[in-house]
Amino acid sequence: MAHAINSSAGIAAINTGSVAATRPSYQAYQILRFAFTVAPIVAGLDKFFHLLVNWDQYLPGTVNSLTGGHGHQLMLVVGVIEIVAGLGVAFKPRIFAYIVAIWLLLIIVNLLMIPGYFDVALRDLGLSLGALALARLSAEYDVN
Repeated sequence: MAHAINSSAGIAAINTGSVAATRPSYQAYQILRFAFTVAPIVAGLDKFFHLLVNWDQYLPGTVNSLTGGHGHQLMLVVGVIEIVAGLGVAFKPRIFAYIVAIWLLLIIVNLLMIPGYFDVALRDLGLSLGALALARLSAEYDVN
């Protein structure tokens, strides 16, 4: 008898899962989770290879001075942090989506210190809001 109850519960769980997968909010969650996994990992890896852009240009001179002229090494640390953040979103989006949102806000502060990058700061504001949306959706859809 208990076996029949467990089977019914399992079928209900499968049906609930498939229904959730068709909901637009779940699909948005999956899209955002993918984006905020891949983008930080790619950007973080590129801090080491400079295939997309020379990331050092996004470091204000004052920050480079504060690091004793070791701005490039700081950018390598930033790359590692971004890779960890992207992996974190892949496995624990409920926590790491907030971390990515805060990280993007810190990047905005950094960009506002450099004349000519205000458009990039505005773009990163939109990304930060997207990360916050992922965090909120994770409260419902992240079962871990």
